[in-house]
Amino acid sequence: VLGKLFRRLFLTRLRALFDADRLAFRGRLAPLADRRAFMRYLAPVRSTRWVVYAKPPFAGPKAVLAYLSRYTHRVAISNRRLLAFNENGVTFRYKDYRRDTAHQQQVMTLATDEFIRRFMLHVLPRGFHRIRHYGLLSSSSRKASLARVRELLKVISTPAPEVPEAEPATPPPCPYCGGPMVVIQILPRWCQPRGPPRATDPTGGSP
Repeated sequence: VLGKLFRRLFLTRLRALFDADRLAFRGRLAPLADRRAFMRYLAPVRSTRWVVYAKPPFAGPKAVLAYLSRYTHRVAISNRRLLAFNENGVTFRYKDYRRDTAHQQQVMTLATDEFIRRFMLHVLPRGFHRIRHYGLLSSSSRKASLARVRELLKVISTPAPEVPEAEPATPPPCPYCGGPMVVIQILPRWCQPRGPPRATDPTGGSP
């Protein structure tokens, strides 16, 4: 019932905006400026079932950011849920949703290696992103989309202030000879460093 009501009100207000000449059609949508073409375009929508999801609105932008941040910038377990760490393992508090509300808070102790294993299940593999932008901020078309938006809104983009280049950091001296250390290679964090293979002499022994 709510879907039908919302569909009728939405299309009625949309036609009212068209009649008041408050809709602008550009590019590929330019033919819709003709009333007959516009009405033909809306005809299939009148018979389509609209699904309306209604819930109480958020209490302002701060509440929206607080809600999203709990999912986009959270870790597997917060520090306040960690109760103890000793030779018996890691003790933490969790919520058991199978119980009633009064008894959902429970305490569990896991062996250290098992706790680390479960924690690492929440670490995204290389190449996966927790946050992906879409629409105007999509990575593939963000530059062109924002330039088009600024053009339509007649907004002049201001260049970012120049940031002076930081001086290269001086490596610490060698702890044994005191001479300057030279960076040979930087290993990514996901790589397992390994030494070069050991050479062997023709007799099969190590040098």
